Amino acid sequence: MPSFEEVLKEAGEFGRFQKRVFFLLSQTGITFSSLFASVVFLGRAPDNFWCRIPGAAELSKRCGWTLEEEQNFTVLPLHLGNKSSSGECERLDVAWDDSVSCASPLAHYGNHSMGHLPLTTCHDTWVYEQPHSSLISEYNLVCGNAWMLDLSQAILNLGFLTGAFTLGYAADRYGRILIYLLSCLGVGICGIIVAFAPNFTTFLIFRFLQGVFGKGTWMTCYVIVTEIVGSDQRIVGIVIQIFFTLGIMILPGIAYLIPTWQGIQLAISLPNFLFLLYYWVVPESPRWLLTRKKGEKALKIMHNIAKHNGKFLSPHYSEITISNEEVSNPSFLDLVRTPQMRRCTIILMYAWFTSALIYQGLVMRLGIVGGNLYLDFFISGAVELPAAFLIIVTIDRFGRRLPFAISNIVAGIACLITAFLPEDIPWLKTTIAMLGRLSITIAFEVVYLVNSELYPTTLRNFGVSLCSSLCDLGGIIAPFLLFRLAAIWLELPLIIFSILAVVCGLLVLLLPETKGISLPETVEDVEQLS
Repeated sequence: MPSFEEVLKEAGEFGRFQKRVFFLLSQTGITFSSLFASVVFLGRAPDNFWCRIPGAAELSKRCGWTLEEEQNFTVLPLHLGNKSSSGECERLDVAWDDSVSCASPLAHYGNHSMGHLPLTTCHDTWVYEQPHSSLISEYNLVCGNAWMLDLSQAILNLGFLTGAFTLGYAADRYGRILIYLLSCLGVGICGIIVAFAPNFTTFLIFRFLQGVFGKGTWMTCYVIVTEIVGSDQRIVGIVIQIFFTLGIMILPGIAYLIPTWQGIQLAISLPNFLFLLYYWVVPESPRWLLTRKKGEKALKIMHNIAKHNGKFLSPHYSEITISNEEVSNPSFLDLVRTPQMRRCTIILMYAWFTSALIYQGLVMRLGIVGGNLYLDFFISGAVELPAAFLIIVTIDRFGRRLPFAISNIVAGIACLITAFLPEDIPWLKTTIAMLGRLSITIAFEVVYLVNSELYPTTLRNFGVSLCSSLCDLGGIIAPFLLFRLAAIWLELPLIIFSILAVVCGLLVLLLPETKGISLPETVEDVEQLS
C-alpha cells in the first residue's frame, strides 16, 4: 500500500487543481482581515458632537434653530465660562422649558456669571452631526463610555480565541470543509444581526459569535490549503497571508465609499455567503478522510485531483496508508516536560502574544493619530505586501531564526524611534512607522511556520493551537492598552510595543534552527535539534 505522500506526488503536489482550490480559499483571508481590522472604521470618532440640555430639542423645534444654532446656545456659554470644558462630556445644569425665550435663552442662567455657570456630567443626551456614521455615535460610546469601544474589539478577539478551540476541535472531528461552510454561514448571519443590533448588548453578543465563526473560516481554509499540497510546498502557508494583506488594503476603500457603519459591516459580512458555493468545487481534505478511516473517499478525491492535474494514478491503488501516531489525550504537560520542548513552548507563546498585540495595536493606532485615515490605512496595508516576498527569499538562505529575530528587533526599534520623532517631520515619522509595521508583519507570518516546524507530529496540532491562542489573548489586550495609554500620551503605547518586540527578538535566538531538516516526528527528535 502506498503512503499518502507517494500518491499525492503521483497525482501532483501543486498542480492545477491545488492552485484553483488555493485561490478560491485564499479569498477568505480578505473577508477575515476586514473583520479583524474593521473597528478602525466602524468606530471612527465623530467629527462634532455635544451634550444636549434637557428641553433643548423641543425649544430648538419651537424656535426653528438649526443644529449649529442650538450648539452655539448650548456650548458657547459653557466654553466661555470654563475654558477647559468643550461641551462634550459636560453640560449646563439647567433645563429649558416653554418660558425660555428664543431670542435670548442665555437669560435663563439668571445672575450666574460666565465663570460660575452650574455644570453637570452628561448622560445619554449627546447630539451628533452624523448620528449613524460610526459605532460611537450609534451607541454613545463617548466620554465615560469610551472604553466600550475597546470592549467591542476585545470581544471580537475573545470570539477568535473561542473559535480556535471549539471549531478547531470540530474541524478535526467532523471535517474541514463542513466546518468551513458552517463558519461562512455563521459569519454572514451574525454580521447582518450586528449591523442591525437594537442595542449595544446585542451588538456585543453577535460580534463575539462573528469572531468565533470568522476564526473558523480562516483556520479551516488555512488547514485545507496546506493539507492538499506536498510537504515541499510549505510556502503556501506564507503566500496565503498575502490575501490577508489585500483585505487590509481593500477595507479603507469600502469605508470611503460607504458613509455608515452599518453599510461597512454588511459589505464585509455578506461576501461570506458566496463562499457557500465552494461546496461544489472544494473537496474534503483527503488527509483528514484517511485519519477517519475513510480511505475509499480519500482515494476517489485523489483520482479527481490527478485527473485535473493531467496525471494518472496507477489502477492498482486500492488503499492508502498514513501515519497514525498521535497522542491520545495530549496535554500542556506534554509541551513542557522536556527541556527543549519547554523552551520552545514558552518562547513561541510569547512570540504569538507579542506579534498579535503589536500588529493589532499598530493597525488600530491609525484611527487615532490624525491625518488621512483612508490613505494612511491603505499605505500601511501596501507596506505589508513585501513581507511574504522577503520571507520567501530569506528563510531558505538564512534560516528561520535570524529573520524571525531581526524582524522583531527592527519592529521594536522602529516603534521607539517613531515615538520620539517630532511631528514637524511627518514624512520621516511615517516612514519609520511603516518600517515597524512591515517588520512586525514578517514576524507575525514567520511564527506560523516556525511553530509547526518545532513540534513533533504527535503534538503538532495541539501545540500550534495552544500557542496561537496567545495571539487572540494579545488581541483582547491590544485595544485597552492602545486607547487607554494613548489617552495619557499618544506615543506611550509605542514605548510598550518596542520593549515587547525587542525582548521577543532576543528570545527567538534561543530557538533551534529548522532550516533544511525534516519535520520532527517525536519529542526525542525535537530534543536533538540544536
